[in-house]
Parts: sequence; structure tokens; C-alpha cells
Amino acid sequence: MTQWIALLRGINVGGNNVLPMKDLRDLLEALGYLNVKTYIQSGNCVFDAPAARPDSISASISGAIEKQFGFTPRVFTLTREALEQAVQDNPYGEAEDQPKTVHFFFLETPAKADTQMALMALASDTEAFTLTDTVLYLHAPNGIGRSKLAAGAEKKLGVPATARNYNTVRKLIALAD
Repeated sequence: MTQWIALLRGINVGGNNVLPMKDLRDLLEALGYLNVKTYIQSGNCVFDAPAARPDSISASISGAIEKQFGFTPRVFTLTREALEQAVQDNPYGEAEDQPKTVHFFFLETPAKADTQMALMALASDTEAFTLTDTVLYLHAPNGIGRSKLAAGAEKKLGVPATARNYNTVRKLIALAD
């Protein structure tokens, strides 16, 4: 068995795409996943399933949600090891003391080649970012709510992404324990 983390994007936001976590847990169990746990209402799941391709698990979850609830969220699926590696690769030590200032944008595929300059144009003087093939790390000490970089990152990346703050990422690893 492999331990998986699924990050659902765009659920339970502003009263749209409502999906109670109990219903999500039931749906994942109906798909045959084991030891299903969720964290907060934004669609963070930990579960065990046989080894597979992450995109096939994402498609399975997204398709089941569409069939049962009538909307199709984007689902980002990664192994626990990949999530732990993302934490180890985080270049912003500030995350330990200020976990809400560091955000992980998980990428569906590597970003376009010319992304770095476009992201720099959006960053404020206080923000810093690091882009890898799988994660855009953003240190936003003044908050993500007013960050032009956070708001425009996905468009500039040119690939689907979903963001979680360091605190949430850390809680997902703890939930997997």
C-alpha cells in the first residue's frame, strides 16, 4: 500500500462546490481507499491505496465527485514521500516560526520555461519565491491576501496549481502518521 495525499482545489469556497468532508471521506472509502482522513474544509485528504499513477487517482476522485455531487474539482495527488520531500526542499526557514507566511503551490506539471521573469514582475519587495518542477514556494511575510504574486502565479506558471500554507502541509504529514 502507498500513502497518498489528495489536494482538492476550489471546493467549499464562497458557498460554491460544497462538499462536506464526511461525504468526501465516504466517497473515498467507496472508491476502495483505506484509512481515509481529511483536514479542514478545503479538501485535504490522506489515505492508503495500492501503488498507482497519481494522475489516475486524481481522475478517479474527480470523476466520482462529478458523478455524485455534480461538479468537477481539480485534484492534485502526491505520495506522502513527495509531500515530505517538498517540505525538505522548502528554502524558507521562516516557515518554522511563521508557517502562514510560506506557501506551497503544488504544480500539476512543470511550469513553462519562461516563468521565472514573469513571476519576478509580480513579486513585491518583501516577497521571495523559488520555483521547482513540482512546487512554487512563496514567502509572503505581509500575507497572501494582498499578494499580486499569489493571485497571478497560476496564470504566469501556465499550468494548474493549488496552494497550501506550510502549516497545512505540516498538519497533513502529521495526519498521515
